[in-house]
Amino acid sequence: MELIQEQPDLAAYLVADDVIDHHHPLVRETADALWTATGGEASSYAAAAFEFVRDTIPHSADSGDARVSWRASDVLATRNGICYAKSHALAALLRAQGIPTAFCYQLLADDDGTNPVIHGLIALRLPGGSRWHRQDARGNKPGVDARFSLDGEQLAFPVRPELGEIDHPELYAAPHPAALKALQESADRPELWRNLPTAL
Repeated sequence: MELIQEQPDLAAYLVADDVIDHHHPLVRETADALWTATGGEASSYAAAAFEFVRDTIPHSADSGDARVSWRASDVLATRNGICYAKSHALAALLRAQGIPTAFCYQLLADDDGTNPVIHGLIALRLPGGSRWHRQDARGNKPGVDARFSLDGEQLAFPVRPELGEIDHPELYAAPHPAALKALQESADRPELWRNLPTAL
């Protein structure tokens, strides 16, 4: 699938704001520790940041955590979040070290095609590189084996067009308003499940 860059200026994919708050001390501290551990090499750092978010921040549907987090620093502090929130945390860690990061979305459904919902992931572009690489730090479990890859995607969920599932090609510089609204307006995860967007 050909990815579509929403903003022509790569600087848009490095922005810090209230959601992707990579100026926050906890984000900086985490990014700096990972950067040092990987020897300050961008692709190694990106892989380490991906694995950190994938493996040390459980998806709240897997852990049963009812809290809803949406700001990157809060996701890192609470070690909790759904796919959107984990994407925010990963984007903040990558942007903190100068790696342009975009937000990507898929429409996924149950195995019988019912209950469609928007799923969030990221795409990164290594400094000096010309290609975007999608990564999905949702968190692995039986049946889900997402891995960091620059050679070909290994995402959490393959899109099944026959079930009405859709790979959206847009590379958003900021989290999509529909995803962010669901997070910010839900008091707990059961309410969030009712508020999840079914379209962009």
